[in-house]
Amino acid sequence: MHEAMFWHKKDNGLVFCELCPKGCGIRDGHRGFCRVRENKEDVLYTLNYSKVSSCALDPMEKKPLYHFYPGSLVLSLGTVGCNLRCGFCQNWQIAHGDPNTLKLPPKEAVDLALEQRDKGLPCVGIAYTYSEPFMWYEYVYDTARLARAAGLQNVLVTNGYVREEPLKKLLPCIDAMNIDVKGFTDHYYKENCAGHLEPVLRTVEIARQQCHVEITTLLVPGLNDSPAEIKELVNWIAGMDPDIPLHFSRYFPNYKFDLPPTPAATMHRAYEIAREKLNYVFLGNLGDPTGQNTYCPQCNKLLIKRGGYQTEVVGLDGQACRECGQAIAIKL
Repeated sequence: MHEAMFWHKKDNGLVFCELCPKGCGIRDGHRGFCRVRENKEDVLYTLNYSKVSSCALDPMEKKPLYHFYPGSLVLSLGTVGCNLRCGFCQNWQIAHGDPNTLKLPPKEAVDLALEQRDKGLPCVGIAYTYSEPFMWYEYVYDTARLARAAGLQNVLVTNGYVREEPLKKLLPCIDAMNIDVKGFTDHYYKENCAGHLEPVLRTVEIARQQCHVEITTLLVPGLNDSPAEIKELVNWIAGMDPDIPLHFSRYFPNYKFDLPPTPAATMHRAYEIAREKLNYVFLGNLGDPTGQNTYCPQCNKLLIKRGGYQTEVVGLDGQACRECGQAIAIKL
């Protein structure tokens, strides 16, 4: 066990976690909603420090991050636990289950990433992903600082459900985030995710000022895929910065949801709505090439060609369009 950060004790015997908006009050011997933070004799401990349930060398596009070192690889680590309960969870076996884990201390994680580079592989850093990385906060914080000192990039793939203080403490070590905005109504979050929308929006608004941010929305038929809701999401993003990449991901039945997969027509409609105001919109899990490539928002020149996880930069000179010179919001 490892003592947690961000908590306080009250005289009534409860320890209150201050990491995420749930603010769990935890009795001695009990755990919070996330299942990985426990009160032991009036001290809050994190139970998953250095515990890795999943480890892989992934294409950066799998995160998905399309405008952050395109074509590179990233050492991807996951643990257990989550502070939401999405009925459609794609990684429920590790987020809500009890998978086997291996011990990987922070220095060993950094060394493992550096080994990939030493082998000649284009590994640019570490991604904290698969499960919810903010519920792995202490490990991510320690590892990210070591990775930054070693010249590696740090990536979070997250639901964004975190309080402002821990977010701001971690951000100086984070280079990129893909943040799930699961829907654009509080009702959707409460009914399907056991959470609220506003904290996630705040996370996006804060994070984009300090690191590269891309957004993913899983479109679930009949629940968050109406044109009106998609327009609200798009308007919010465009109001911050129309260069923020938006990924629409196709839902498939999983965990507690047995709705049919999102129709392709719904995905294409969302793409067209978003393209009216956003410069970079992508479609995932669809199985066709539509919405995979990056085009210049000025002259529509093909800049980055993608097929699955095969990526080829074809129309860029540095961070500008080779055809018209338009500046492109991308990290190379």
